[in-house]
Amino acid sequence: MTETARVYGGSLYELAAEEHLEEEILSEMKEIRALFRENSEYPRLLSEPSIPRKERIGLIDAAFGSQAEPYLVNFIKLLCEKNLLREFGGCQEAFQRRYYAAHNIAEAVVTSAASLSKEQEELLKKKLETMSGKTVVMELKTDPSVLAGVRVELDGKLFDGTVKGRLAELSRRISDTVV
Repeated sequence: MTETARVYGGSLYELAAEEHLEEEILSEMKEIRALFRENSEYPRLLSEPSIPRKERIGLIDAAFGSQAEPYLVNFIKLLCEKNLLREFGGCQEAFQRRYYAAHNIAEAVVTSAASLSKEQEELLKKKLETMSGKTVVMELKTDPSVLAGVRVELDGKLFDGTVKGRLAELSRRISDTVV
Protein backbone atom coordinates (compact mmCIF):
# COMPACT_ATOMS: atom_id res chain seq x y z
CA MET A 1 0.00 0.00 0.00
CA THR A 2 1.34 3.41 -0.91
CA GLU A 3 1.51 6.40 1.41
CA THR A 4 -1.09 8.10 -0.79
CA ALA A 5 -3.51 5.19 -0.35
CA ARG A 6 -2.89 5.16 3.40
CA VAL A 7 -3.62 8.88 3.71
CA TYR A 8 -6.70 8.89 1.47
CA GLY A 9 -8.12 5.66 2.90
CA GLY A 10 -7.46 6.85 6.44
CA SER A 11 -9.15 10.17 5.75
CA LEU A 12 -12.22 8.44 4.36
CA TYR A 13 -12.29 6.23 7.46
CA GLU A 14 -12.22 9.27 9.75
CA LEU A 15 -15.16 10.80 7.88
CA ALA A 16 -17.07 7.50 7.93
CA ALA A 17 -16.44 7.11 11.67
CA GLU A 18 -17.75 10.62 12.36
CA GLU A 19 -20.91 9.77 10.43
CA HIS A 20 -21.19 6.22 11.88
CA LEU A 21 -20.98 4.72 8.39
CA GLU A 22 -17.77 2.69 8.72
CA GLU A 23 -19.30 -0.75 8.26
CA GLU A 24 -21.48 0.28 5.32
CA ILE A 25 -18.67 2.06 3.50
CA LEU A 26 -16.21 -0.79 4.11
CA SER A 27 -18.68 -3.27 2.67
CA GLU A 28 -19.30 -1.09 -0.38
CA MET A 29 -15.57 -0.51 -0.89
CA LYS A 30 -14.99 -4.27 -0.96
CA GLU A 31 -17.75 -4.69 -3.55
CA ILE A 32 -16.44 -1.86 -5.72
CA ARG A 33 -12.89 -3.19 -5.49
CA ALA A 34 -14.13 -6.59 -6.66
CA LEU A 35 -15.99 -4.90 -9.53
CA PHE A 36 -12.83 -3.02 -10.52
CA ARG A 37 -10.88 -6.31 -10.51
CA GLU A 38 -13.49 -8.09 -12.61
CA ASN A 39 -13.82 -5.16 -15.03
CA SER A 40 -10.28 -3.80 -15.16
CA GLU A 41 -11.09 -1.67 -18.20
CA TYR A 42 -13.56 0.43 -16.20
CA PRO A 43 -11.00 2.08 -13.86
CA ARG A 44 -8.76 2.64 -16.90
CA LEU A 45 -11.67 4.32 -18.69
CA LEU A 46 -12.28 6.56 -15.67
CA SER A 47 -8.60 7.50 -15.68
CA GLU A 48 -8.41 8.23 -19.40
CA PRO A 49 -7.28 11.85 -19.81
CA SER A 50 -8.75 12.09 -23.33
CA ILE A 51 -12.25 11.75 -21.83
CA PRO A 52 -13.42 15.07 -20.39
CA ARG A 53 -13.51 15.18 -16.59
CA LYS A 54 -17.22 15.96 -16.58
CA GLU A 55 -17.96 12.80 -18.58
CA ARG A 56 -15.82 10.64 -16.29
CA ILE A 57 -17.61 12.03 -13.23
CA GLY A 58 -20.92 11.33 -15.01
CA LEU A 59 -19.86 7.71 -15.52
CA ILE A 60 -19.18 7.39 -11.79
CA ASP A 61 -22.58 8.87 -10.96
CA ALA A 62 -24.27 6.51 -13.43
CA ALA A 63 -22.51 3.45 -12.03
CA PHE A 64 -22.58 4.18 -8.30
CA GLY A 65 -24.65 7.29 -7.65
CA SER A 66 -27.88 5.62 -6.60
CA GLN A 67 -26.35 2.46 -5.15
CA ALA A 68 -23.39 3.50 -3.00
CA GLU A 69 -23.05 5.74 0.02
CA PRO A 70 -22.71 9.37 -1.23
CA TYR A 71 -19.47 9.89 0.72
CA LEU A 72 -17.96 6.91 -1.09
CA VAL A 73 -19.20 8.09 -4.49
CA ASN A 74 -17.62 11.49 -3.84
CA PHE A 75 -14.43 9.76 -2.72
CA ILE A 76 -14.24 7.85 -6.02
CA LYS A 77 -14.85 11.11 -7.90
CA LEU A 78 -12.01 12.74 -5.95
CA LEU A 79 -9.65 9.89 -6.82
CA CYS A 80 -10.73 10.20 -10.45
CA GLU A 81 -10.17 13.97 -10.50
CA LYS A 82 -6.73 13.60 -8.89
CA ASN A 83 -5.83 10.76 -11.30
CA LEU A 84 -5.47 8.41 -8.32
CA LEU A 85 -8.11 5.80 -9.09
CA ARG A 86 -5.35 3.20 -9.32
CA GLU A 87 -4.96 3.68 -5.54
CA PHE A 88 -8.52 2.56 -4.76
CA GLY A 89 -7.47 -0.96 -3.68
CA GLY A 90 -4.85 0.43 -1.31
CA CYS A 91 -7.37 2.95 0.03
CA GLN A 92 -9.76 0.08 0.77
CA GLU A 93 -6.98 -1.79 2.60
CA ALA A 94 -6.09 1.31 4.65
CA PHE A 95 -9.76 1.87 5.49
CA GLN A 96 -10.14 -1.78 6.50
CA ARG A 97 -7.03 -1.69 8.71
CA ARG A 98 -8.35 1.37 10.54
CA TYR A 99 -11.77 -0.28 10.89
CA TYR A 100 -10.28 -3.51 12.23
CA ALA A 101 -8.06 -1.64 14.70
CA ALA A 102 -10.99 0.44 15.97
CA HIS A 103 -13.24 -2.60 16.36
CA ASN A 104 -10.65 -5.02 17.86
CA ILE A 105 -10.68 -7.31 14.83
CA ALA A 106 -7.73 -9.42 13.68
CA GLU A 107 -7.39 -10.86 10.21
CA ALA A 108 -6.06 -14.40 9.90
CA VAL A 109 -4.90 -16.03 6.68
CA VAL A 110 -5.38 -19.78 7.08
CA THR A 111 -3.73 -22.11 4.57
CA SER A 112 -4.44 -25.84 4.50
CA ALA A 113 -3.87 -28.67 2.04
CA ALA A 114 -7.61 -29.28 1.68
CA SER A 115 -10.70 -27.26 2.50
CA LEU A 116 -11.62 -27.19 6.18
CA SER A 117 -15.03 -28.37 7.30
CA LYS A 118 -17.38 -25.80 8.84
CA GLU A 119 -16.76 -27.40 12.24
CA GLN A 120 -12.98 -27.14 11.81
CA GLU A 121 -13.33 -23.50 10.72
CA GLU A 122 -15.42 -22.67 13.79
CA LEU A 123 -13.03 -24.44 16.18
CA LEU A 124 -10.00 -22.75 14.65
CA LYS A 125 -11.70 -19.36 14.75
CA LYS A 126 -12.55 -19.77 18.44
CA LYS A 127 -8.97 -20.83 19.21
CA LEU A 128 -7.54 -17.83 17.33
CA GLU A 129 -9.95 -15.46 19.08
CA THR A 130 -8.87 -16.86 22.45
CA MET A 131 -5.19 -16.49 21.52
CA SER A 132 -5.50 -12.95 20.16
CA GLY A 133 -8.22 -11.58 22.41
CA LYS A 134 -9.85 -10.15 19.29
CA THR A 135 -12.67 -11.02 16.95
CA VAL A 136 -11.06 -12.92 14.07
CA VAL A 137 -11.93 -12.67 10.40
CA MET A 138 -10.44 -15.62 8.52
CA GLU A 139 -9.36 -15.75 4.91
CA LEU A 140 -9.21 -19.42 3.94
CA LYS A 141 -6.80 -20.70 1.30
CA THR A 142 -6.01 -24.17 0.06
CA ASP A 143 -2.53 -25.13 -1.08
CA PRO A 144 -1.83 -28.83 -1.72
CA SER A 145 1.92 -28.18 -1.40
CA VAL A 146 1.58 -27.83 2.41
CA LEU A 147 0.85 -31.60 2.35
CA ALA A 148 -1.16 -31.65 5.60
CA GLY A 149 -1.84 -29.45 8.60
CA VAL A 150 -2.59 -25.74 8.81
CA ARG A 151 -0.54 -22.55 8.51
CA VAL A 152 -1.98 -19.41 10.13
CA GLU A 153 -0.80 -15.82 9.73
CA LEU A 154 -2.33 -13.70 12.51
CA ASP A 155 -1.32 -10.20 13.60
CA GLY A 156 2.06 -10.45 11.88
CA LYS A 157 2.87 -13.84 13.43
CA LEU A 158 3.16 -17.12 11.61
CA PHE A 159 1.97 -20.37 13.18
CA ASP A 160 3.08 -23.19 10.90
CA GLY A 161 1.62 -26.59 11.73
CA THR A 162 2.00 -27.97 8.21
CA VAL A 163 3.99 -31.04 7.22
CA LYS A 164 5.83 -28.88 4.69
CA GLY A 165 6.81 -26.44 7.46
CA ARG A 166 7.95 -29.23 9.75
CA LEU A 167 10.03 -30.81 6.98
CA ALA A 168 11.64 -27.45 6.21
CA GLU A 169 12.48 -26.96 9.90
CA LEU A 170 13.92 -30.48 10.13
CA SER A 171 15.99 -29.88 7.00
CA ARG A 172 17.30 -26.60 8.46
CA ARG A 173 18.28 -28.32 11.72
CA ILE A 174 20.07 -31.11 9.88
CA SER A 175 22.00 -28.66 7.69
CA ASP A 176 22.94 -26.63 10.79
CA THR A 177 24.34 -29.72 12.49
CA VAL A 178 28.08 -30.03 12.17
CA VAL A 179 29.12 -33.59 11.40
